[in-house]
Amino acid sequence: MANILMRTAGNVADWVNARAPGLMPMYRKHMTEYYAPKNFNFWYYFGSLALLILVNQIVTGIFLTMHYKTSAAEAFASVEYIMRDVEWGWLIRYMHSTGASLFFIVVYLHMFRGLLYGSYQRPRELVWILGMLIYLVLMAEAFMGYVLPWGQMSFWGAKVIISLFGAIPVIGNGLTEWIMGDYLPGDATLNRFFALHVIALPLVLLLLVVLHLGALHEVGSNNPDGIDTKHGPKGNAWSKSAPVDTIPFHPYYTVKDLVGVGFLLIIAAFIIFFAPGFGGWFLEHDNFTEANRLVTPEHIKPVWYYTPYYAMLRVVPDKLGGVMVMFGAIIILFFVPWLDRAKVKSYRYRGWLSKGLLFGFAIAFIWLGKIGAGPGTEVMETYIGRVLTLYYFLFFLTMPLWTRIDKTRPVPDRVAAHD
Repeated sequence: MANILMRTAGNVADWVNARAPGLMPMYRKHMTEYYAPKNFNFWYYFGSLALLILVNQIVTGIFLTMHYKTSAAEAFASVEYIMRDVEWGWLIRYMHSTGASLFFIVVYLHMFRGLLYGSYQRPRELVWILGMLIYLVLMAEAFMGYVLPWGQMSFWGAKVIISLFGAIPVIGNGLTEWIMGDYLPGDATLNRFFALHVIALPLVLLLLVVLHLGALHEVGSNNPDGIDTKHGPKGNAWSKSAPVDTIPFHPYYTVKDLVGVGFLLIIAAFIIFFAPGFGGWFLEHDNFTEANRLVTPEHIKPVWYYTPYYAMLRVVPDKLGGVMVMFGAIIILFFVPWLDRAKVKSYRYRGWLSKGLLFGFAIAFIWLGKIGAGPGTEVMETYIGRVLTLYYFLFFLTMPLWTRIDKTRPVPDRVAAHD
């Protein structure tokens, strides 16, 4: 039986290759003949996991659009219909909502790994920039999807966030009305957000992902040691043309990634079946109430993955200044490849100054998220938020200085065989 299946698979492959001869070279280039460093560790799971979650979001989103109605009068009821009357609709909806939060968790960890191992340094600047564009589009995609259920927090969150554009001099008010399509979020807002969330932004996101992976495979993957793999005089055991200290991505890392996939699916299943709202972090309690423009929620806040930037916006007393700080906190990430002047890529071989500042940056970002998720009424919390925001920007603005003066350890000639 096994021989029959193998022969059938071989015949199908031959049939496809005869009619699309370019597919097999592409497969070899990006899978079996793409050689990755042999010392990938835990941090290198998150790129493939992000791709898995993207597929989940697309597939579950397609099923949700079959029953969703883009009308302020019917949007909330259509979501309730999906949850209560559509067969397995509750599961699809929770897979989508949980997937959104898991997507950002995985992306944030993926970005932190880039900072940790210097994956943005030459020759991978374009890989980093494309990754940041993915992050930017993902934030817009998630925000528009968050508005669609048309609950209380969806409506008021949309009103608050879109109103921020009103702080722009001269064109602010007109721009706000143009984005909403009205003076308040309503049918026009839902229609355009639905079109962007379902069609336009996913296409842009997929294009950027393809470009991101293409750029990565052109220059090769970084590794925890931050050492570029080299072509030795004898090549390596896999191929005479392959860099030393590398292994084929497939089947070795595809099998390794299956372990991460298994853990992610277990975590996702636990959340979906036992705590889909995750204590109000993944799905806010107010969003289970239909939008009412006459009743303001006690505490308006965005979803958790926006809260660090929302905290920066809120701790700045001037509205325009707060908007500039919030968007500036995202834009400055694009310039990291040119701000980092360290002689070595990986923090493994950097001094305590770099390690301490990066650890402080991670704490500051998480703390800002906690502040942004709170009511914002405590004076002390506001001052702490200002200090953390200042630290966030100083971390990047002073990076050319402290990365240059920090002591580094000698980097080995070849990548380590293990952590």
